[in-house]
Amino acid sequence: MAVVSPMSPAMATTPHQVYPTTPLRGSEVPLIMSGLREAAEASSPNVVDDIIHVAVAKDVKDSRLNLIWAIQNSGGKRICILYVHVPAATIPITGEHRVQEHRENEEQGMRNILNDYLLICRRMGVEAEKLHIVDKDCIEKGIVELICKHNIKKLVMGAASDKYHSRRMTELRSRKAIYVRENAPAYCHIQFICKGYLIYTRNLSLDGGNVEVRSPLAPQTPSRSPSLGQQLYRRVRSVNERNGGRMSLASPIRFLMQPNRFGREGTSNGSDVLSRPASPLVSSRSSVNFISEPSENASALNSSSPNAIQASPSRLDSEMDETLYDQLQQAMAEAENARQDAYQESIRRGNAERNAIEAIRRAKAAEMKYEKEVKLRKELEEAIKREKEEIDCMKSQREKLNEELQHALHKNSLLESKIASTQLMLEELDQKNKSAMDTLEKYKQEREDLQTQRDNALKEAEELRREKQGEASTSHVFQLFSEFSFAEIKEATNNFSPSQKIGEGGYGSIYKGILRQTEVAVKMLSPDSKQGPKEFQQEVEVLSKLRHPNLITLIGTCPESWTLVYEYLSNGSLEDRLSCEDNTPPLSWQTRIRIAAEVCSTLVCLHSNKPHSIVHGDLKPANILLDANLVSKLSDFGISRLLSCREDSTTQFWITDPKGTFAYMDPEFFASGELTPKSDVYSFGIILLKLLTGKPAVGIAKVVESALVAGKLNSLLDPLAGDWPLALAEKLARLALRCCEMERRNRPDLHLEVWRILEPMKASLSGENTLGLGSQELCQPPPYFICPIFKEVMRDPHMAADGHTYEAEAIRGWLDSGRDTSPVTNSKLVMHNLVPNHALRYAIQDWLES
Repeated sequence: MAVVSPMSPAMATTPHQVYPTTPLRGSEVPLIMSGLREAAEASSPNVVDDIIHVAVAKDVKDSRLNLIWAIQNSGGKRICILYVHVPAATIPITGEHRVQEHRENEEQGMRNILNDYLLICRRMGVEAEKLHIVDKDCIEKGIVELICKHNIKKLVMGAASDKYHSRRMTELRSRKAIYVRENAPAYCHIQFICKGYLIYTRNLSLDGGNVEVRSPLAPQTPSRSPSLGQQLYRRVRSVNERNGGRMSLASPIRFLMQPNRFGREGTSNGSDVLSRPASPLVSSRSSVNFISEPSENASALNSSSPNAIQASPSRLDSEMDETLYDQLQQAMAEAENARQDAYQESIRRGNAERNAIEAIRRAKAAEMKYEKEVKLRKELEEAIKREKEEIDCMKSQREKLNEELQHALHKNSLLESKIASTQLMLEELDQKNKSAMDTLEKYKQEREDLQTQRDNALKEAEELRREKQGEASTSHVFQLFSEFSFAEIKEATNNFSPSQKIGEGGYGSIYKGILRQTEVAVKMLSPDSKQGPKEFQQEVEVLSKLRHPNLITLIGTCPESWTLVYEYLSNGSLEDRLSCEDNTPPLSWQTRIRIAAEVCSTLVCLHSNKPHSIVHGDLKPANILLDANLVSKLSDFGISRLLSCREDSTTQFWITDPKGTFAYMDPEFFASGELTPKSDVYSFGIILLKLLTGKPAVGIAKVVESALVAGKLNSLLDPLAGDWPLALAEKLARLALRCCEMERRNRPDLHLEVWRILEPMKASLSGENTLGLGSQELCQPPPYFICPIFKEVMRDPHMAADGHTYEAEAIRGWLDSGRDTSPVTNSKLVMHNLVPNHALRYAIQDWLES
């Protein structure tokens, strides 16, 4: 509301100094009474329209709290939703039909928004109206246009976005709110709300001039607008000046009072109306009704009693002037007092509201603080309780530890006494150990002498065997291998040190060792192995029956631990060389073809054994070992079998549980359990494919077959082997795929078909003739039959400490001449002892006799 300044003290105490006593004409009375009426209405409270308009935003959540505030503070007045719709400036579609459809969608969205606001009003029990306008410029101009168009007296709108609200907010922070405040008509009373709180108020102006605004939190200072008396004085003075200063204030008042005195009933009650004190609002409204027809009353008065009016004009004027001035002064004083009371009441109400808000805020803060304190207290109590429990637990643990400490101290004293007695025993044992070590050294020397004598005895037995030319039994053959004690095996492998371990198989672990000054490979049976003594006897029996340069040499055994001792092959397995393990150089394609021919030759020897064929059963690259010259040696005969024929067939087979590596295993053997020579043919075919491509064995046959059909075999060949001759590689691939046929009957024969293809390939690569297994003709001996010193076939091969085999006479002469280095590697020989290579001797003898 606009604030009116209180009456000045001079004006309140000296009314005759303010109001002149110049006589007034009867025709000027309506003007003066109009001023009195306006002054009385100005001193009364503002009359507010029955409808409260609430300006809302497009997003319901932005104006929801403002609408709720307006409903709660409406005082039962009607609510009207005010909305300004601004169409989109640009439309992301083309075509007149599409544009019209877009505009209809916008209008439908506007109606939905207004319905949402009306729904909020209905939920709060208020039936609201809606008023909207489409403005293409901006929302704030549309609001001002609606105010002017519909003569809106009271408006509620947002002061700022909710995120800018604070309890000390006193100014508008919205561009729209500032524009409406400055441009809205003066008769509109506007309240600006933010987050459900009244932030700013712009009151209506009575004279249509500038509008004064107030915020509930801003300091309240009275304005200097004209008081009621000043307004009346100015109107009377202006009328008096227009009449040349001849108007007296008492004349019109007396003239106006006559109708009350000489009314229709003829009673004189007009003076009572003016004489009794009344509120300015009541006096002004009764005066307005009374002076609606002043000229007729005046004429009636003149016609009824002209003599009475003219009898004593000066005395009557004087009395009426004094009475009227007193009543005017009293009315103005009451109006000023009422205005002052209203002003003070508004100040008190604003202060009360601020105090109430601050009290609520402090109460909420205190409540939150109290809740935090209660929560903190509970947490502290729980923490204290836990700490107390921990302290009690620690106390019990401490007591327990004290008891254990006392017990430990007692045991410590007992142990110290035992240690003292044990120390004496250790000294005695040291003396005994020294004497035992001396005895052990003596026994070792004697054992070496016995081993030498035994080797000589075996040599003599071999000579006797040749002289008698008798058939040696299996038991006699077993005796041709050296037997080692378990203590020797442990010493050779440094007590089976992990650093000496070079491999792992189904039988057990393989260790590198030095046995009688010779590098050997020791295969130790593992405790958790599925193989055992049966496989041990099987391997010894097979290696004792066969002599072939590409079979691994069995040096000896340890029957008490089922341990096998082989010659040590420095280049490891074919599997390791194909994967270049330990950064070893890759195998060339020439070496791979030679190895394939050597493996084929070995399998032909096994399958053609008389009277029973031998099937390896676990043929794979990991069981093909390579010596220092990359010569292949087939090993691991633990699951090999001597085959017998069925009664109704000449096919040799063995029925057993499928064993071996799945990728290289014959599918028919896996399905039926029948092990035949064709099972080794399937495994050999997979090895051929792996030599060609270097790829994993699983599914390799299908991959190579698809490449052959597509003519892309060259992309599968192992590039590490060098540039394969494509025709040769294709021939090997087709041969390998025939070996990998799923049905045994479709696989080729190793001797009649496979060997006849591989033998010429090997001969063309080495430039020398090889052994024709079909003709059994003599040819050039294998290179490992040749003594590195004499350069001729050995008769009595012996292994030296460098791992190579020499003719016994040649290596002894080399050593007796004072040399202590290897004839082949030129490295120093750690020992000069020699070990007979019986397996190689038998192979040479078989070759010489063939």
